Amino acid sequence: MSRRTALLLVLLAVVAFLLIVTPRHPAPPAQGPVASAPRHAARPIGQPVEIKAPLGLPPVVAPADNPPTAETIALGRRLYYDPILSADNTVSCASCHEPEHGFADPEPTSTGVQKKHGTRHSPTVFNTAYLPAQFWDGRAPSLEKQAEGPVQNPVEMANTLTEVEERLNADPSYQAEFEKAFGPGPITYEMVEKAIASFERTVLSGNSPFDRWYYGHDEKAVSESVKRGFKVFTDPNKGNCATCHTVGDQYALFTDGKFHNIGVGADRQGFADQGRWDVTKNEKDRGLFKTPTLRSIVHTGPYMHDGSLKDVKQVVDFYVGGGNSNPNLDKEIHALDFLTGQERADLEAFLKSLSGEAPRDVGPPPKAKK
Repeated sequence: MSRRTALLLVLLAVVAFLLIVTPRHPAPPAQGPVASAPRHAARPIGQPVEIKAPLGLPPVVAPADNPPTAETIALGRRLYYDPILSADNTVSCASCHEPEHGFADPEPTSTGVQKKHGTRHSPTVFNTAYLPAQFWDGRAPSLEKQAEGPVQNPVEMANTLTEVEERLNADPSYQAEFEKAFGPGPITYEMVEKAIASFERTVLSGNSPFDRWYYGHDEKAVSESVKRGFKVFTDPNKGNCATCHTVGDQYALFTDGKFHNIGVGADRQGFADQGRWDVTKNEKDRGLFKTPTLRSIVHTGPYMHDGSLKDVKQVVDFYVGGGNSNPNLDKEIHALDFLTGQERADLEAFLKSLSGEAPRDVGPPPKAKK
């Protein structure tokens, strides 16, 4: 062995020895804020219950991570009517979606905190359980996510999700109800939105005179005018309304859940409200809005996304006129001025036959009444 090789081996032995005997110190803390541990997903702990759909409606389907339970439905009902969600404790979900007005708002646009107003009419909560997207522009993919929007909107509740969590965690009665619904632990807004969504899935409108006639085969449930109006509604050569306000063999949602441009709010300068374009930024989506359900329509006015039409007759007249011309006008919209006065009156009669029975246990809970 050469002298150089021997020296190299000795040096390696010394380094190995130092590595073994030298105490190891913990690494210094990382600079900046440390991320908190992720929250566990909230899931109801109670026994799932079936939400029974009335005549004329399909089964109610809920997300796998939010099966409806008696506890979450009751909790969501309380939250729906409680102004604790708003910044100044003056506005609740029911302020803009009133049961007395078909779970919609009788005003063109709703009043939020500090008397502020938005630009869109509050649509009905009736049968939102079946919609693939929420809001007029479809920006929320579920009822759960929809429950986040109004709370944070500066002209509605003007609050934060964190503030809502803090208020509810400071309330012993809410602590007890959330524990029954979701188990022990801090209240999170995910629990709030899941509870509200579960309650809203029970707000159904069906078993109307139309349903009892068309699906229940009771010929005496509606007048002859209603029957004629239904023919006008569905006939492609007449009203052709069922193209977007769909009617099936087993049930009728009276909406395709899609987005259409019928010219409301359009003028030579463009659109007062860009509608679906605000979400997609697709030029073809300018002025498109979600097809509203016609269920209980006589109770949910005024109509259209801006609340510009005050009654059912004005809605019929709007379609008779063929909407408002604009580059994105739906291809199915055309003038219906060939409809006779009797056909128009029959169409109105049909629309008025779509008012269902008020569901039970969807009004203010007893302890929430003033």
